[in-house]
Amino acid sequence: MYPETLFKKVGYSYKRFRRRLAGQPDPVEYEQKLDQLKTLILLSILGQIDLYFGDETSFSLRPCVPYGWLPKGKQTDIITDRQLVLNVFGLLNTNNQHLKSYMNKQTVDSEYMIRCLDDFAQQLNRPTVIVLDQASYHRSELFKAQLDRWQQQNLYVFYLPPYSPHLNPIEILWRFIKYQWLKPQHYLNKHTLREAIEYILQNYAGIYHINWTKNTNLIT
Repeated sequence: MYPETLFKKVGYSYKRFRRRLAGQPDPVEYEQKLDQLKTLILLSILGQIDLYFGDETSFSLRPCVPYGWLPKGKQTDIITDRQLVLNVFGLLNTNNQHLKSYMNKQTVDSEYMIRCLDDFAQQLNRPTVIVLDQASYHRSELFKAQLDRWQQQNLYVFYLPPYSPHLNPIEILWRFIKYQWLKPQHYLNKHTLREAIEYILQNYAGIYHINWTKNTNLIT
């Protein structure tokens, strides 16, 4: 019996390992935040609020090496380059599949985040909650000084507990883009990569889509 067959018989599946942050959240804070997040998700499903999951990611000419079918004995190399091509700040509503994205080559800092949320606040139709992690530029004094002003515009910020990226579904979106939707030919140069990223983001929920019920147990 092959090892793969044995693993399948006992319920294993072949998956890519996932990176995890070294720290651990405080268990009490984690449970409190998780309960609050589930309440926000329920309110969004009931149509009482809009709920967006926010996060930043970067793209370079160093691809996430994909799997691929090759002739036996053959290997295909992918040229890599660490040169930064694009930073993307995304706001994802898993309830209605709306994705708002901001792309730039600048350093992501509090000033940049404030500009993005100022723009987003102009587009709201009802009370809206943005879920963010504990990145320093999300919690700086400059950023926090905007919270009252945003609340007057029906925009609220909810912070995830530390070391909890698995509670943010937009992390799944980034993985889909990097490991499934971007192809080796998109990494020819910075122009082809940027065009591919823009195309994917513009066509999310159309050509590119994710079954959120299948991919996260937070969405019920």
